[in-house]
Amino acid sequence: MGQALWRLPPRQQQQLQEQLADHLADRQRQEERWGSSRPQHHGKPHRGFIDLEMLPPELGITILSYLNATDLCLAGCVWQDLGHDEYLWQGLCKSTWGHCSIYNRRLPAGFSYRRLYLQLDEGSLTFNANYQEGISYFMSKGIIVDHPKELAKFIFYTRRLNWKMLRIYLDERRDVLDELVTLHNFSNQFLPNALREFFRHIHAPEERGEYLETLITKFSHRFCACNQVLVRDLGLSPDAVYVLCYSLILLSIDLSSPHVKNKMSKREFIRNTRRAAHNVSDDFVGHLYDNIYLIGHVAA
Repeated sequence: MGQALWRLPPRQQQQLQEQLADHLADRQRQEERWGSSRPQHHGKPHRGFIDLEMLPPELGITILSYLNATDLCLAGCVWQDLGHDEYLWQGLCKSTWGHCSIYNRRLPAGFSYRRLYLQLDEGSLTFNANYQEGISYFMSKGIIVDHPKELAKFIFYTRRLNWKMLRIYLDERRDVLDELVTLHNFSNQFLPNALREFFRHIHAPEERGEYLETLITKFSHRFCACNQVLVRDLGLSPDAVYVLCYSLILLSIDLSSPHVKNKMSKREFIRNTRRAAHNVSDDFVGHLYDNIYLIGHVAA
C-alpha cells in the first residue's frame, strides 16, 4: 500500500466518513432483516469487501488514493471508472516525480495521467540503465525540456533515479549541477546536518578528486549564502567552510571505518582543524566533532 496521494479537506472527509458509517449501518439492518430467510451457514461467517461502486464517488476515490500504481491497476480491473480516475493518477505522478515541465504546460486533448505515469516509469528505468538514453526519452515525450533549471528541478524532486548514473550525469552537466545546488536551502542548519542533506541529493564520489572538490566548493558558497548572519557572527567564509567540510569528511571516515584502530579524539580534531581554519572557535569545532560522533558519517 502506498501513501495517501490525494486528500480532501478535513470537513469533507468527516462528511464522507459519516456517509460511510450510515451506509454500513443501513446495510447491517438489511442483513438483520433478511437474515432469517437466508440459508444458515455453520462455521466462520464470510465477510466480503465493500463494493466501492456502491459508495459515493468521492469516498471511493479517497479509499483508492491509498494505493500504489500496481494496486491501482489491479483495482481498475474491478472498478474501471474509479481505477482510471485522472485525479488518482495525477497524484501518483506528482508524488513520485515532483516536477516535470509538462505539468506547467497546457495539456492537449486526450491527455492521460495514467499514460504519463507509465512514460515516467519507463523513462526512469531507462535512465537507471543509461542516463543519456533516459534523458533523451524524457525529452522526446515532452516530459522535460532541455534547460538546466528544468532538469535540475526534475532531478531534485525525483527519487526514482539511480544515484550512480545521476552522479555521472551531473559530472558532465555542470550547468545542471549549478542549478541543482541553488535549489537547496540550508538556512539555520548546523553545518554537518546541511552537508548530510546535500549529499543525500547529490551523492559524493567514492574517491577524492576534482568532482568532490567541486561539490564541496559549491556547497560552501551555498551554505554561506543561506546563513549570512551566522557566517558573519562566527567569522566564517566560503574558504573556511570548505576546510571544515573536508575535516568533517575525514573525521567521518576515521570514526566509522573499522580499519582505523586509533580513533581521532575531540582534542586532536580541534587542534588539526584550527591549524587550517584560524578564525573558528574551539567550541564550534568541538560541536562539529560531537555531531559526527553521535549521528555518524556526513556522506553515508
